[in-house]
Amino acid sequence: MSDAAPEQYRVSPNDILRFLLEIFAVVTLGIWGFTAWPLPWPGALIGIGAPLLAILLWGLFRSPKAVFRIDPFGKAVVEIVVMGSAAVAWWQLGQPIVAAVFAIVATISGVISGRKEFA
Repeated sequence: MSDAAPEQYRVSPNDILRFLLEIFAVVTLGIWGFTAWPLPWPGALIGIGAPLLAILLWGLFRSPKAVFRIDPFGKAVVEIVVMGSAAVAWWQLGQPIVAAVFAIVATISGVISGRKEFA
């Protein structure tokens, strides 16, 4: 057994909000794929593929344990693509209020997180 203390990671309220925003974005892309496109094809392909692509991008470049380490500006681009596509999906689904609220909350959370990375 090792005497080393486990690494402490403090979870902030913004970290929890960001996690919920990520889940919401992935679910949104699935809903958009299945409802905005004709079924069975391309609706099923986009309904499954869009969320998987978002998860892949997030896991490779943006997550705390990302496979590829990129600078904060690259992380911001990945985040804008994923969150922005979810906002655009709600807009396309005829829900501009949901799109606007999601975009505003995601932007504020992203700015707070980005400032924390630069600190």
